[in-house]
Amino acid sequence: QLQASGGGLVQAGGSLRLSCTASGGTVSSGTWGWFRQAPGKEREFVAILRWGRVNTDYSDYVKGRFTISRESASDTLYLQMNNLKPEDTAVYYCVGDRRKYYNGRPPTWEYWGKGTQVTVSS
Repeated sequence: QLQASGGGLVQAGGSLRLSCTASGGTVSSGTWGWFRQAPGKEREFVAILRWGRVNTDYSDYVKGRFTISRESASDTLYLQMNNLKPEDTAVYYCVGDRRKYYNGRPPTWEYWGKGTQVTVSS
């Protein structure tokens, strides 16, 4: 089971760091990512952390502003979000899959966490 946290209300230009932990499992193996869903919109891909060293990818909307990472010591997945914009307002979900992808994305994800709300005011 995945648990995301760290959301909140922030002004445009500010930063937030989301965290995700896996109870009964580990984020140190497999493929992990973040999705988001804004009100009235479809859920969209944000970032992926694949197997292998520094193997990440981002949506064009967040590239250069967001960074996905994981910390082995705390077994936590992170999404560092900088220079936030009002259009980043959404519920953010962490996702995971035990399969080790070196490129591309899983067509479906094994695990979805409960979301955490991020609200960016203008």
